[in-house]
Amino acid sequence: MSAAPQVAALSLVNVDKRFPGVHALKSVSIDIMRGEVIGLIGENGAGKSTLMKILSGVYQPDSGEIRIAGNPASFENAADANRKGIGMVFQEQSLLTNMTVGENIYLGNEAQFTRFGIVDWKALYAAAARQLAKVQVDVDPRARADTLSFAARQMVELAKALTLEDHAGDHLVILLDEPTSVLERAEIDILFARVRALKSRASFIFVSHRLDEVLELSDRIYVMKDGAVVAHLNAAEADTTRLHHLMVGRSLQAEYYREPLQQPYRDEVVLEAEGLSLGHAYRDVSFKLHAGEILGIAGVIGSGREELTRTLAGFAPHDGGKLRISGRDVRLTTPAEAVDLGIGYIPRERRVEGLVLFLPVSANVTLADLGRLTRYGLIDSGEERRLAKSWVERLKVKTPTINTLCLNLSGGNQQKVVLAKWLQAKARILILDHPTRGLDVGAKEEVYDLARAVTAEGLAVILTSDTLEETIGLSHTLMVMRDGLITHRTDASPGHKPRQVDLIGHMV
Repeated sequence: MSAAPQVAALSLVNVDKRFPGVHALKSVSIDIMRGEVIGLIGENGAGKSTLMKILSGVYQPDSGEIRIAGNPASFENAADANRKGIGMVFQEQSLLTNMTVGENIYLGNEAQFTRFGIVDWKALYAAAARQLAKVQVDVDPRARADTLSFAARQMVELAKALTLEDHAGDHLVILLDEPTSVLERAEIDILFARVRALKSRASFIFVSHRLDEVLELSDRIYVMKDGAVVAHLNAAEADTTRLHHLMVGRSLQAEYYREPLQQPYRDEVVLEAEGLSLGHAYRDVSFKLHAGEILGIAGVIGSGREELTRTLAGFAPHDGGKLRISGRDVRLTTPAEAVDLGIGYIPRERRVEGLVLFLPVSANVTLADLGRLTRYGLIDSGEERRLAKSWVERLKVKTPTINTLCLNLSGGNQQKVVLAKWLQAKARILILDHPTRGLDVGAKEEVYDLARAVTAEGLAVILTSDTLEETIGLSHTLMVMRDGLITHRTDASPGHKPRQVDLIGHMV
């Protein structure tokens, strides 16, 4: 007598979802069994984010069915999904930065610590500390969220999702949307170990554009393209080349970082640092940046590279040394000063610092160049539309119209709009701060093409990246930082790229 088939912890059956002008999900069916990790991959715009938002109660499907343990279910909102054992760690983070870590972890669930309208803060913070211990992060639950690094905030997001263990009645399903995007390898190992340890009590859906991580953590993988599931396979039967081909319809190219398009940079020095210092963040930093050069800065979190790029973008004025732009000594005290000197900044958190999400594509493209479009205090809307259409066509931005809100674009297309903004503003120097964070392999290739195209035209680029491989692949010159100091410099011209192992010793 054969055993009864196992009932899925969570299922979607023929789920459809439409938005104006977009068929986001097309009859999608997936099963998440008890105690397994499902990998969910696809290019930006494939439908992954919409699917995750349906599972987390943010959106409701237009048709189809959701089932929990084989029983039909619906989620009125995110809180209802939480009550039914579905938690989510969002890619763009949901923490309120003006609140403490403990308040964020129990936001909306403070009633368990409240009596007669008074919150027992000691009990709340003690409970928050227990949640933080689950993800092995050393964070004071009384600390404000805005004092934490991005990596630490991401671990707090996971701790917040794990509070479902305390009150959900059935098997948990936790949705992980790009949880490793800016984590260091040691932190990723901690996260993966915690996920594996929790599989006896929870199932996970893991969305990531890092295909090697999907293969490492997942039991099974669903591949999405254009709103539909196009493949379903066991992780043990797959490799990154096969997954890439399933996602984008073409093989992973050996010239992934477009090395054949890397042209020698010019003799002209557009930016020079001499003994640049900022408090305890970095000190005695000296380098030259040439027109047409990509200068990659490698280093772990806390090495000083993030603070250095923020200085060059006008967010963190240096307090020692000299900074010269086009031969002129400057001290950038605001981002506006950096913009006036031809510096454009493409931030890692593009939705927070790079775009005004509730403005249309056209307004975002011209945002840094309004002076040229304004006469007698009025914006020339016709010229704004013309310029926006030109950049949308040139950068191949996928958008229904230039009037579409940037909020409704995929991550890759949002990044293209940020780049268009600075190209329109005639920036001569671009600071790329983790420019491919959260992008799929296809969108990354488009960013690499654009980086090669703009440097061929003479723009200079300062690059900090999510991965050492990407930094090596894109850069003309590499500079390694550790503990606020430059520890190594090397050429990275085509055919002479350094190996990762040659750089890691200078990083840690």
